[in-house]
Parts: sequence; structure tokens; C-alpha cells
Amino acid sequence: MTDAFFLVLEGLDGSGKSEIARRLAALLNEALGGRALPTFEPHDDSAAGMFIRDVLAKRIPATPRTLALAFALNRADHNTRVIGPFLEQGGQRVVVCDRYYLSSLVYQSTETVTMEEVLALNIEARRPDLTLFLDASPETCYARMGRRGGDRELYEHGLAEQRARYQRAIAVLRARGEAIVAIDADPPLIDVLNQAIDALNAHAPGWMQLARQPVR
Repeated sequence: MTDAFFLVLEGLDGSGKSEIARRLAALLNEALGGRALPTFEPHDDSAAGMFIRDVLAKRIPATPRTLALAFALNRADHNTRVIGPFLEQGGQRVVVCDRYYLSSLVYQSTETVTMEEVLALNIEARRPDLTLFLDASPETCYARMGRRGGDRELYEHGLAEQRARYQRAIAVLRARGEAIVAIDADPPLIDVLNQAIDALNAHAPGWMQLARQPVR
């Protein structure tokens, strides 16, 4: 479908991923007259959303396989009731999603649940047209999380290992033909945003082109 585009933002906690996703969605909405939908995963309003939030906040325990199944269910419902219906209305529409199944390959795969098994659980999920991976160093991420404050969630530790797992998962998805662009997310967020705009302009159709933002 040439008039629909599914954009995913990925990265470690503290990489600036959610802020860049928010800013990109706002710029696209301005350019497209409101035809860009910002969303996120885990999606609270979709199946198993609040269960996942409770696990991430360490309020309840869950086995790795249970959590992988919960994320796959949440994603299937998110696709069926939110992402798909929005994109299928036509009229040059974009969904900007903060996390998607690349996160599941990184965070839900373990010694007992392989990346291949996690990918199989998500085999019917809509493929992103483009995934932007905000590649920030663990030091940058920890510093940003420290400024954010609050208790750390389940996966907000061990960022060096998580970064390595992202590289392995990205290789798996690229091997099946997915477009994934890594962006240096260590600089200030305005510089990261302009890198994201450059990557989007290089991979998206002409009706989605965005102007770089001024550095103030």
C-alpha cells in the first residue's frame, strides 16, 4: 500500500527514543494535516497491556515465556484494532510506533526462549516499512534515566548487554529483508532528530519528506 507507512522507533531505555518518536509524529501530523498516529508498545489499551505494565514495574512476576506470549498477544490486538485500521483508511497515513517486535527479540528472548521462537510468535504482525534504532551508549542512557528520576523498571539495567542483543536482533531482521537504520543517539536530541529526519527522507515516499529542524 503506497499511501500508508509504518515507522518504528527502537532503542535502549534512556536513548531518547520516546521523545524522538513524539517529535517525529508531531512534525508528520503538521505536514500531513493530522494523518499521523503516534502509538507505543506495550499498548496499555490492547490485550494484556496492563498485565505487561505490572510485570515491567515488578509488581507481579512472570516467566520469560509468559511475558513473550503476553507481548505477542498485545501486539496482535494493537495491530488489529489500532495500527491496521488507521493505515487502511487511505489518504497518505503514517503510524509512528515507539517500540515493536524488535524489542521483543531483545527483551523476551532468553536461554529458554530463543529469538527464533519470539519471532515465530510475532510472525503475523505487520512489518515496519522502516525501523530507526537510536543507538546510544549505556553511559548516555544511564545519565538520561538519572535525570528522569523514579524507580527503574524491569529492563532498565544491564544496558551494555542489551545493546549487544539489539545488534544481534537487528542482524536477524535485516537477514529477512527489513529496513533498519541505526542513528547515533549520543548527541543532543535536536541532532538526533535531524538524523532521524534524514533517514526518514532517504527511505520514505515523497509525500512524507520533512525539513530538518533548526538547532537553537
